[in-house]
Amino acid sequence: MLDSAILVSSFLSKGGVSFAILQQGKAGKFIWYCTEEILQETRRVLLEEPRIRRRYHYTNEQVRDFLESIRAIATTVQSLPEISVVKRDPKDDKILACALQARAHYIVTRDKDLLDLKSYRGIHIITPEDFIALLRQGANRP
Repeated sequence: MLDSAILVSSFLSKGGVSFAILQQGKAGKFIWYCTEEILQETRRVLLEEPRIRRRYHYTNEQVRDFLESIRAIATTVQSLPEISVVKRDPKDDKILACALQARAHYIVTRDKDLLDLKSYRGIHIITPEDFIALLRQGANRP
């Protein structure tokens, strides 16, 4: 599963590794899980963060279309278990809960608090660079 920072990065940087991962997901190279909360956080950052809006030029409609394209592809996970793992940033627990509920194999993130865990209940927590390397090596549906 991909966290909201990866989704934001893929929207803003069409040539970056996050965008490449998104394209692999759209091509069905991995099973992609998401929650409505992750999509709403992505929406909030893209539409309400002044520094991002000043630096990048895109319309609200482009953000809406982007989020709808994700909803069309990703498997939405609901009924997340209550967990308390990430002490420094408890909102990251929702990412872990989504991955746990979905029985995901990987969480792809740049979040230091999550990356410091390295894994959680058998779910590998890795950077986008490590994940794209797995995809390029032809790993069976990471």
